Amino acid sequence: MENPAYKQSPCIDLQSVEASLREVQLKFPMINRALGFTREWMEDEVVDNLVSGYALVSQLLEANVELFALGSSAHLLELNTRVLCGTDEQNRREYKKHIEATDRYFYGRTDGGIQDLMEWYALHRHETVWQRAAGIYIRIVSEPQVFIEGNDRTATLVMSYILAKERQPPFVLRTANAKPYFEISALIKKSPRNSLGSLLLLPRLKSRMVGLLKDQASQ
Repeated sequence: MENPAYKQSPCIDLQSVEASLREVQLKFPMINRALGFTREWMEDEVVDNLVSGYALVSQLLEANVELFALGSSAHLLELNTRVLCGTDEQNRREYKKHIEATDRYFYGRTDGGIQDLMEWYALHRHETVWQRAAGIYIRIVSEPQVFIEGNDRTATLVMSYILAKERQPPFVLRTANAKPYFEISALIKKSPRNSLGSLLLLPRLKSRMVGLLKDQASQ
């Protein structure tokens, strides 16, 4: 069955995205009980901000923006801002200091941030779309993380951009994929990518994420 959040264009069906996220929100207590750890509750604001992020992804795709090209880094920062405070001007004023701190963190680090992300993507262009999407997720979420907060949600949007740009379904959280996604994400967050243990673990987690992306594309 075709993924309802995807049409045969690089654009994203935002109504289907929101419906899927609302269903996960409704069933979140059940999903949480199935995990070996507790996730924070998906409040309405979290869902609203994520939908706003998917809307930006769709706009970037329609405009044929190359997200990893020189000069496009501001779009990556805006995706992170969207998942944290959406488009509401009052929220953005309240987050002003945090947004500015994220900007400095993003551009100033040499072991993470924009330079690391762009270099990684350039080196892995030969991989399949599934591998690149899973790999960029790991690059954003594993330590050192690219953003101060909201790394997993931002990484989901970036992953969706990569997939949809090549006419594959964007990754959208659903009740069917929530448990494996949360489990993989939790393990990635605990894995500093430069440690010896992570050098062995992260390729396995990447394979699991690739499998998850392929599975959700066929559902």
